[in-house]
Amino acid sequence: MIKPTRAMVLAAGLGKRMRPLTDTVPKPLLEVGGRTLLDHALDRLQDAGVEEAAINAHYKAELIEAHLKGRKSPRIRIVREDELLGVAGGIRNAQPWRDEEPFFTVNADSLWLDGPTPALERMAGRWNPKEMQALLLLMATPKAVGMDGRGDFHLDPLGRIEPREAGQIAPYYYAGVQLVSPALFGGDRPMAAIWNEALERGALWGLVHDGAWFHVGTPRGLEDAQAALAEENVRWLQP
Repeated sequence: MIKPTRAMVLAAGLGKRMRPLTDTVPKPLLEVGGRTLLDHALDRLQDAGVEEAAINAHYKAELIEAHLKGRKSPRIRIVREDELLGVAGGIRNAQPWRDEEPFFTVNADSLWLDGPTPALERMAGRWNPKEMQALLLLMATPKAVGMDGRGDFHLDPLGRIEPREAGQIAPYYYAGVQLVSPALFGGDRPMAAIWNEALERGALWGLVHDGAWFHVGTPRGLEDAQAALAEENVRWLQP
């Protein structure tokens, strides 16, 4: 079992769909259960043994920097983007890796409750460098709070990802968390193209999350996450 020590939290988006809540605060600093979305992500990374987390920031970056000044673990490295670079561009720009060590990436608007074994620990235990270049955390489409669509992916019996064809409904959404190899990020390609290339090589794999998961991308999504969590006795919501 590997122990990834580095990660990236993607926090540079404009949060347009979350307006008017994001008129004065960036989306990663919105709170669920009394804790910001950004801190939820960093808490999970800290629990998984991640030592350093790069965070890209663009919209109201100064507020993100100020919020994280007192954070001790994981070590924080904020990378400002003067212009939005997209997911893969932001990762390449921040280079959150050491040598060939795989690293986690987490979308700041993804919030999850762990099942019996923490999701990041399950991903690290599943990683096989001989077969994988990307391992995506997936959520069953009917259980994905805050999503309204046709899903993203299928899985074959071994766990390799298969794409959703046009007109299909797929059983899984990408849950905004992945464990990836630095080798994927040479060149200048968007994340979708990187995944497609890995898929063609048989190197794109998925792991289905066994807890609750929330996409907090709109005011309604935020309300749904708050309501769902209020029904749970979730002690991890406290720092």
